[in-house]
Amino acid sequence: MEHLNSYLTIAAAFFIVTVSPGPANLALATVAMHSGRSAGLLFGLGLSVGLAFWGLIAATGLGVVVQGTTTLLTLLKLFGGAYLVWLAVQSGRSAARKMDQTATGAHKGGWFWRGLLLNLSNPKAVVAWMAALSMGLGQETDVHAVAAATLICAGLGFANYAGYALTFSLPGFMAGYRKSRRWIEGVAAGLFALAGFSLIRSALTR
Repeated sequence: MEHLNSYLTIAAAFFIVTVSPGPANLALATVAMHSGRSAGLLFGLGLSVGLAFWGLIAATGLGVVVQGTTTLLTLLKLFGGAYLVWLAVQSGRSAARKMDQTATGAHKGGWFWRGLLLNLSNPKAVVAWMAALSMGLGQETDVHAVAAATLICAGLGFANYAGYALTFSLPGFMAGYRKSRRWIEGVAAGLFALAGFSLIRSALTR
């Protein structure tokens, strides 16, 4: 196949970026340990759709426009940073509550939208997409190859999120979460806050 090597290069680069610990994977692991497999998969599906959206932006060339439009990129970073700080506050409040005060099965329908919003508010996702696609595709690449590469990466993203949801919803992880919930939520709050304020600072200093 003509583009096989290019697809493998793109898939390898995107896989490394996708599986690396970050706000999305951290949030998904926490949701799966806290609320179980169903909530984790719904949250992961929302993350996947958000990731695919940025993939579409990158594949159509609009990623360059996003990167080059200072005002738009700044607004996206501010919104994304604010959302991460909000997640930090929610994790901090969860850490402060007793276990019997923490809802574990409510609002399942909201998990998809929370995951979607998290990845839609992450402007760094389009950078990851553009970097991965540029590693294997040249300027002369036809639209079908770009579409195929985008679908491969979207599939890898979905597989990654599904893997996180299925793994961290296993009984052992959920039991460990219940025992160390406050520590886990506290660490998550700190990491979300760090990522959020870093993104906000990046927006204000651009």
